[in-house]
Amino acid sequence: MTIFLDEENKNKKEFFQTPIYDYYKPEWVDEVNGICDRVLDEIKASHYKKILDERYLRLGDKNFEKVKDHGLSYHSGSLVGLPGLDELTKFIGKTSWNILSEQGFDVSNYTMMMTEYWVQQFAENGGGHHDTHIHYDNHISGFYFLKCSSLTSNPVFHDPRPAALMSKLPLKDPNKLCLGQSSVNVQVKPGTLIFFNAYLPHQFTVDDGIEPFRFIHFNIQAIRSGMLSPDLKDMRA
Repeated sequence: MTIFLDEENKNKKEFFQTPIYDYYKPEWVDEVNGICDRVLDEIKASHYKKILDERYLRLGDKNFEKVKDHGLSYHSGSLVGLPGLDELTKFIGKTSWNILSEQGFDVSNYTMMMTEYWVQQFAENGGGHHDTHIHYDNHISGFYFLKCSSLTSNPVFHDPRPAALMSKLPLKDPNKLCLGQSSVNVQVKPGTLIFFNAYLPHQFTVDDGIEPFRFIHFNIQAIRSGMLSPDLKDMRA
């Protein structure tokens, strides 16, 4: 694409932006939390009980009492098709389509597919976190926060441009949001719904275990509608 810059005036034009979209949808929190309570209770009683039993055998009674579930992140299985989540799921799919369209992509012949959709909760005894990562082979990623506060973990987003990171200069004020920023720490509350391009590196800070921290994570892939097979219908968002 060729553009013509204004040679007479000093105008700032920003290109290659990395947007983060946030919505506030508290009306779904209570119902979704109830569904996630059941899902997490089931997986804690099976998969994570084994993990904690193995930790107990390895550490012994005295040391186990010091750490218990410290550092764990409880992950559910897929939430796709789970009764009671239809409204949230449809909103995620429609919003993802709109975001890609607004960014200039022609998604008129594409369907939004939920490749991953799960709830996770950090350990009661603290230490839960996620290192910096991306979700490859997807187009949109996001979170719906169900239990959180100013005392819990929060997401951090990082500059996705390797060349920009390589040539960074010191910032005048690291706490002031500016174009030179390498990362952004986002404060959230129950009902916060965040969308971002899946190439954006992100992490979760270490949780201290003071208050519960729970959120739904989702990844969306845009698939050509003509390539969809009947067995993928349940994955449509």
